[in-house]
Amino acid sequence: MAEVHVIGQIMGATGFSESSLFCKWGIHTGAAWKLLSGIREGQTQVDTPQVGDMAYWSHPIDLHFATKGLQGWPRLHLQVWSQDSFGRCQLAGYGFCHVPSSPGTHQLDCPTWRPLGSWREQLARAFVGGGPQLLHGDAIYSGADRYRLHTAAGGTVHLELGLLLRHFERYGVEC
Repeated sequence: MAEVHVIGQIMGATGFSESSLFCKWGIHTGAAWKLLSGIREGQTQVDTPQVGDMAYWSHPIDLHFATKGLQGWPRLHLQVWSQDSFGRCQLAGYGFCHVPSSPGTHQLDCPTWRPLGSWREQLARAFVGGGPQLLHGDAIYSGADRYRLHTAAGGTVHLELGLLLRHFERYGVEC
């Protein structure tokens, strides 16, 4: 089977109005993909920027896949959360990006968004915390349901991914 190695890191995030940020991440693939080694999902530590607005995570990603075809190419889904001084967490943004399909090192910037909710939910979010969240994570990368949501732009998550492709020619998988 053809193999794909994804090695890199979630560098950090910029542009969020909240501080004390952390990121929950996961990778989704199609049915023809098999994870040989690595962890499909994880979470970074909390970082509070002291200078500037960049939250640094430098969280490693190391995945090794085998595949029979290109359908269902891996995509990273991200959830950025903020933590207040009482330890309560609230959603700062959802985002996703496709893993590049060409070998080499890639710098990716993943924009994020969050659901706004009603004016009462927005008011409650400002004073109490919390706020609306998605019931199903599929809406993050599915345009079919997302167009109905009222959303606000979040910040940007910065990633650095290295990609190695192996045996694609041998098994007739063309990029």
